[in-house]
Amino acid sequence: MGVLDDLISSLSGDNIVREVHTCVFWTAVLIKHCGLASTFHEPHSSHRPVKNVGGLTGLYALELAQYARSDNVLEASIGMATINSLIDIDEARCVEKNALDVLAEKGKNRKIALVGHFPWIPKLRSIAGTLWVIEQSPQEGELPAEAAEGILPQADVVGITGTSFINHTVDRLLDLSKSSFVVVLGPTTPLSPVLFEYGVDILAGVKVVEPDKTIRSISQGAIFSQVEGARLVTIAKERKNDWTS
Repeated sequence: MGVLDDLISSLSGDNIVREVHTCVFWTAVLIKHCGLASTFHEPHSSHRPVKNVGGLTGLYALELAQYARSDNVLEASIGMATINSLIDIDEARCVEKNALDVLAEKGKNRKIALVGHFPWIPKLRSIAGTLWVIEQSPQEGELPAEAAEGILPQADVVGITGTSFINHTVDRLLDLSKSSFVVVLGPTTPLSPVLFEYGVDILAGVKVVEPDKTIRSISQGAIFSQVEGARLVTIAKERKNDWTS
């Protein structure tokens, strides 16, 4: 059993899927709540179809959540948005704090490994003692995905993109980060306490508060800074607001 298995097992209810929106950057699924995930695409040479296209609305939510297991990354994107739409986020534990602030506080003058590319990397680099950025499609100054095996065990603080659920690398990345302070971050991140059982210390994701605004903006090509109707939220394993100690 991996973290995705336990995450799906933690979901309950017989809710019906109301809406599915697979947009250029983001996928949204509306069920109990509105869940977001990054939209991943198959390579151009292998456009595999999504199962049951045209019939996803009306499915039981737990059936669509199973798409998160798919090796078709577009199906997995839909599945993760479905999972996020079913999680009842514990508002009492939420703090409006973004991932950069958390990483900067925990990683100041320390060794940080970041799996995933984020726009605030230059700012984090100026704060960290050492910053390694690991990406499947690395840009200049970044390391390829296979570098995680050697880098993550060295890091004091590890940030792992929530999209690691979509490409099914999350279990290995968490295993490599057992001795580190671990933050899972980004809009795909499931804000579920299940992740705390796998060594995660902080979840930094989003909560959609106005689904109509969110769906309208992502349907018109919004990058994340343009997404409306959603707020950044952070949940810590420990029930406290001061995470700098």
